[in-house]
Amino acid sequence: MKWAAIIVAAGKARRAGFDKLAAPLGGDPVLCHSVRAFAEAGVGHIVLVCPVERWEELRPQEYAGGVQLIRVEGGAERQDSVRAGLAALPEGVEWVAVHDAARPLITAAGILKCLEAAQRSGAASCAHPVVDTLKRADAEGCTLPDHIDRSGLWGMETPQIFRTQLLREAYEVAEKRGVLLTDEVSAVQLVGMQVQLVQVGENMKITFPRDCDRAEIILRSREGVLHEA
Repeated sequence: MKWAAIIVAAGKARRAGFDKLAAPLGGDPVLCHSVRAFAEAGVGHIVLVCPVERWEELRPQEYAGGVQLIRVEGGAERQDSVRAGLAALPEGVEWVAVHDAARPLITAAGILKCLEAAQRSGAASCAHPVVDTLKRADAEGCTLPDHIDRSGLWGMETPQIFRTQLLREAYEVAEKRGVLLTDEVSAVQLVGMQVQLVQVGENMKITFPRDCDRAEIILRSREGVLHEA
């Protein structure tokens, strides 16, 4: 089986106010943790969608463990960056995993669990069930009377893994319809595909500086477990 990964690292972290992908985590840049995890999972190729400045500063190729790492420029929207990644894939890639570089806690085991689910069902995504009470608010941040039932609600994560041809076709449909996408699950749903959701443990997204502190604690706890074993 030939599979590849597209790691999306093209954003400017406008909400965070800092370059979250360059932030240190366990002694390495946030971005490079994902590269290393996919290499450890045995991926055949990695397409990294990022600006050349980020590539030169963080040197992600040093974390690829011999896996071919290709850099491509991103686009104005996330879906433009993923399409650029798809266009750069080598011939014959049957399965593709799309991953946000801002999720540095993904592990090789988590990637392989999602890949196995995709092979069984045709498409899979890491995700977690929503456990918080949900409220809708107005523009001023005041609660509205709507009741939101959280049963059956999941928070989407990455990687999201699909047959490569399916994802390409889904993006073509999205482009024709002018649909703005926030993830690849939304794309394949446009062509009627169901996606298997998979829990893989701590897989948080770095958005704000405080998130790095939490991720550091999680990473250290993992290392402690490994040392005890």
